[in-house]
Amino acid sequence: MYNVIVDGEMFVNMISLGAATLEEHRTEINDLNVFPIPDGDTGDNMCMTMEAGIAHITGRNTLSIGEAASLISDGMLLGARGNSGVILSRIFAGIAKGLKEHDKADVMALARAFRIGSDEAYLAVPVPVDGTILSVYRDATEYALSRVSEQTTLAEYMNDLLTELRSSLSRTPDLLEVLKEAGVVDSGGAGFVYISEGMKKAIDGETAVPLNTSARREAGPDLNAFTEDSVLEFGYCTEFLLRLQKAKVDIDSFDVSELVGQLEGIGGESIVAFREGSIVKVHVHTPRPGDVLDLCQRFGEFLTLKIENMSLQHNNKISRNHPAPKKARSKYGIVAVAAGDGIKNTFAELGCDKVIDGGRLMNPSAEDFVRAFDEVNADTVFVFPNNSNVFLTATQAAKLYKGCRAVILPTKSVGEGYAAVSMIDLSGDDPDAIASELEDVIAGVKTGTVSQASKDVTRDGVKIVAGDYIGFSGGVILTDEKTREAAVLTLCDGMGAGDFDIMLLITGETVTEADADALRDELSAKYRGTEVITIAGGQPIYDCIIVLE
Repeated sequence: MYNVIVDGEMFVNMISLGAATLEEHRTEINDLNVFPIPDGDTGDNMCMTMEAGIAHITGRNTLSIGEAASLISDGMLLGARGNSGVILSRIFAGIAKGLKEHDKADVMALARAFRIGSDEAYLAVPVPVDGTILSVYRDATEYALSRVSEQTTLAEYMNDLLTELRSSLSRTPDLLEVLKEAGVVDSGGAGFVYISEGMKKAIDGETAVPLNTSARREAGPDLNAFTEDSVLEFGYCTEFLLRLQKAKVDIDSFDVSELVGQLEGIGGESIVAFREGSIVKVHVHTPRPGDVLDLCQRFGEFLTLKIENMSLQHNNKISRNHPAPKKARSKYGIVAVAAGDGIKNTFAELGCDKVIDGGRLMNPSAEDFVRAFDEVNADTVFVFPNNSNVFLTATQAAKLYKGCRAVILPTKSVGEGYAAVSMIDLSGDDPDAIASELEDVIAGVKTGTVSQASKDVTRDGVKIVAGDYIGFSGGVILTDEKTREAAVLTLCDGMGAGDFDIMLLITGETVTEADADALRDELSAKYRGTEVITIAGGQPIYDCIIVLE
């Protein structure tokens, strides 16, 4: 018989200390970057994903471990950023699944739940790769579970888990050549080691202190912005978690889309509603929040509830946390991700209904996508992540959101996204046919990038010196040069620029207009059969992005 030793309070403390320890090592994890440019963001993404889970449970008391795990998981699923954040959120979704029916958990129940987290994470990744957080976490949870007996204490289980986490992490360079070449271990796996070290602190009796996330929060509204003479113009932003009740509804057959229709029937707008287990998360704009609450209470009881006067939000210009009013329903919509005012404006001019601010070092969350889907308000939304580290987040958001069909296109760069959006034809009735045509366009695009190297390293046979300019395409470094211009010219040669009809030169925030014009002229003179078009993209990190079509 295993001893029951972990309740909801202990579990929350474990996760909170895990997040705090991860935060302490955020920069270190960011620096475990295999690419020699300053775009490492694994630590940031994992920290913000953990914070989203903790924020979702802050202030709740007397929860079972199953309820605590579910709430943390829900917050992380929406707050997930980047590939590492999505994988982390799926790990905790699996843990929540394993603890679903538990009030408290013994060591065996906890070990099995942690093991389910591995299965769930692998399902989230289209092509799982060993030598990443996936295999590090799998190895550790399998090993620790295999050593659990009726005499095993929680501390012993966590020691076993940490022992194998560290051991498996040390093996990651043997499994991924890119890690060995860069002389680093996997950053996501390292992040989970620190999370687990924090959990161990909780088991040893340490108590978590609240995470300091105030720097990322908006200031509160000025209550004087809505006076005795004001008129309620924008209604109320109403958000809540609803626990479906067996006494009120058949939980198995409950359909969120039907609830959305009923909310629309009573005047609700900008509705976001999705279900995880027996919990339904709802966001709705309404002039009569009481009507919304009366409707939803027919199906269950509220776990959390927040109602905010949107006139205050509007007058104080802090409405970024809430979707804009919906457009009229349309057949198709387009959502793209971009960084830099010039690139964002370009995508908008190409016809994107919503451009999400994001990219390297500023990956959007799943909730950012959910809000964008809702704002666009179309039957089918075509989504262009334009970054390999954003694709999983967009995919997770598409699964969470039930208000439309979101078709995620495999654009791994701004160049691929630009080419696809500029060629999209929305006159057809078959979204799959449209997507198939876009995939053909994407396959015919070459994108290269020039950025300043952040460290000395040899990669892809190229000796890189910190401060030099490197040119790379398809994840392969082609050149290292002392000047930006030389790197652009050598990169274009390596990409076979002369074989393409059009070259798009997107310049970053550090490139002046004069420098851009000079570079365009030099490229035009060198590749006379190729039309060179420049865009002042204003993107960070990447001095120049070359798109060949």
